Order: sequence, then structure tokens, then C-alpha cells
Amino acid sequence: MQVTLKLFASLTPYLPKHAKRNEVQLDVPDGITVAQMIEMQNLPNQLVHLVLLNGHFVAPDQRATTIIQENDALALCPPVAGG
Repeated sequence: MQVTLKLFASLTPYLPKHAKRNEVQLDVPDGITVAQMIEMQNLPNQLVHLVLLNGHFVAPDQRATTIIQENDALALCPPVAGG
């Protein structure tokens, strides 16, 4: 199935080479969870802070059970510091 993966800030280097700007369309297995998608993209868990699935926040304790559906958009952001 097709999903959109969007990576922001320091996570963008983890995008595949064929990505446009900060997002890419990916073919992934049916029934994949948010946690499996993060692992499949070789993203370090400590760098994945904010997770949005179709614009809705996915808490860390829900990532292993939240299933991604066809045409969903998964956006991942690293922790941000500043003042």
C-alpha cells in the first residue's frame, strides 16, 4: 500500500534519495504500525519526538499499536530546543 512519509529538520537525511523536498511516497506492507515504519526507515528512536498520523498526534505508547492505512501521511519531527 502507498503512504506518505514526511521527515523534518535533522530527520530529513534519512529520506530515500528519490524524495522530493522533505517527503516521499512509499510502498509498505498492509498492517504496518507506526513503530514498524520508524524502524523500517532506520530512524533512531531518540530522534523521533513528535509523530503525527494524518495530522493527529500519536503518543509514544501508541506507536506500536497504531496501524497505518492506505494513503495515510506520517510526519515525524525531532526534538527541538531553543529559547
